[in-house]
Amino acid sequence: MQLVQLIKEGGFIMFPLLLCSLLIWIVFFERMYFLYQFKMQSVLLMSKARGLIKEKKFEEAKGLSHNVHPLIGTPFLVVFEDSQMELEKWEAKMTRRLKETQIGLKKYLWILGTIGSSAPFIGLFGTVVGIIKSFESIASTGKSGFAVVAAGLGEALIATAAGIIVAVIAVVFYNYFQTRLSTLSVEFKNQLEDLRDSI
Repeated sequence: MQLVQLIKEGGFIMFPLLLCSLLIWIVFFERMYFLYQFKMQSVLLMSKARGLIKEKKFEEAKGLSHNVHPLIGTPFLVVFEDSQMELEKWEAKMTRRLKETQIGLKKYLWILGTIGSSAPFIGLFGTVVGIIKSFESIASTGKSGFAVVAAGLGEALIATAAGIIVAVIAVVFYNYFQTRLSTLSVEFKNQLEDLRDSI
């Protein structure tokens, strides 16, 4: 009975939408900061490594991997540890390491995708609840008209609008990160291959 009462009051609908909205912004700022750090660390690493390679200081160049995030350092080490390997085998191993990096870069993006697809349905549920309240108002008063159903319809429209807004924001952020991660992955792969060619 208490659950039914919560649903009737409409608060049950807005709470998950507020939670989804909070999660969206947490993921957004976390990924923005992480990708910024990834970009800065990889650029600095490649710059230092190229300088050490020119000086034939390969061991020191390998040691640079300890100063960066493992998602950068692990594929970076493949450049030095397997530089004498056949090109085909080396590329296969590098591809495996880069796939692991891509998985790490996409961490938490599933949250945005899930919210983007589910938030409209949460809003739709709010719409259904609002309509139910409107019919209950008609049944309890025995009257019809805008004044009787206005409160229920108002809650329904608010829940629907909130669900759509949350979903749109989540989808926009999700697509933004997918595009940025694809670009970042290609740039990182090209930098590693260029680095190997310079050895």
